[in-house]
Amino acid sequence: MSGSVLTVSQVNFFLKSLIEGDGRLTDIFISGEVSNFTDHYKSGHMYFSLKDERSVIKAVMFAASARRLRFRPQNGMKVIIRGRVSVYEPSGQYQLYAEDMQPDGLGALSLAYEQLKARLAQEGLFDQERKRPLPPYPERIGVVTSPNGAAVRDILQVTARRWPLAEIVFCPVLVQGEGAPAQLTEAVRALNRAGACDVIILGRGGGSLEDLWAFNDEGLARAVAQSVIPVVSAVGHETDFTICDFVADLRAPTPSAAAELCTPDFLEEQGRLLAFYRYFREEPKKLVEYLRQSVDILVQDSPLGDPAAYVDACRGRLREWAGRLVRQGRAKVGQNKGELSVLAGKLDSLSPLRVLARGYAVVYDSQGVAVVDAGALAPGDVVAIRAARGEARAEILEAGPVGD
Repeated sequence: MSGSVLTVSQVNFFLKSLIEGDGRLTDIFISGEVSNFTDHYKSGHMYFSLKDERSVIKAVMFAASARRLRFRPQNGMKVIIRGRVSVYEPSGQYQLYAEDMQPDGLGALSLAYEQLKARLAQEGLFDQERKRPLPPYPERIGVVTSPNGAAVRDILQVTARRWPLAEIVFCPVLVQGEGAPAQLTEAVRALNRAGACDVIILGRGGGSLEDLWAFNDEGLARAVAQSVIPVVSAVGHETDFTICDFVADLRAPTPSAAAELCTPDFLEEQGRLLAFYRYFREEPKKLVEYLRQSVDILVQDSPLGDPAAYVDACRGRLREWAGRLVRQGRAKVGQNKGELSVLAGKLDSLSPLRVLARGYAVVYDSQGVAVVDAGALAPGDVVAIRAARGEARAEILEAGPVGD
């Protein structure tokens, strides 16, 4: 190519051919720290840089590869990437095309678990305040687990032994593998939609982190958090913890323990009912005997103990009260008579008849009205004159004011 004039596109194409033709760059593993991370949610592509202490290389992970990641890359995270190096011809920039990515020093599943746990905890899905109590006497228990595992057998055996009155509503699902999270999520939602039970046991037997991974699914965690029916998470063994354990209303170390936590002990409840029965059967008898003895004591200390003596005592008190009433009545009548005499004397002294007895008379006109103004009379008027004893009629000859 010496002496010829090349275009930019030819140079970039030539460099791309050289790099892609080198088999050592077509499938390499490279470690470094993620920086300038950008996640294009619409396309699903991831763009970032990978750097160490001295150098930086541009990198891209397309959506098809990004969807397989178990964790979300973040700036500052140390990773190991498998991919190839090539040139992006339009910009003439060589870059790393990542096909797989793993955290350096921490497994992808463990990292994804910690990331999801931190995010849901920040949203408050693990808060104790939102946990709901389990029903004390469940009539129907929903069981979401594999139909072939030991978990369902353990739950059925424990429930039949402890609380045979409960009905089991069984939802068989996959508990591991690609389709497990969707089936588990739909089972929880279906039980809620139908109101099919009083409590839900969600779980499976033990296994590796990969085996239990379906119970770390974000969609399942949110379905459990949104469940109206209380949910008991019973995944794996006592040392195994999943995201569902933190979101559920109660975490049980094993499926058998979940069945025990969800059910009362039938024999204990039966014994308690018998104790109540004996109590309510015997206590009324004791109460009646106590009241009978109390009545006997009250009768002995009351008039009912000797009715004749009580009647005699009442008669004596009645005679005493009657005599006292008569005496007080007589005294009151005498007092009232004296007061009446005094008032009668005062009234008599003010009587018009006493005035007439001293020689005065009262003159009434023809209408029977006492005359107080002689000027109101006219000659010829007939008047009546009332004296102390008797009455006379007279004719007015002259009327007028009294002269000086």
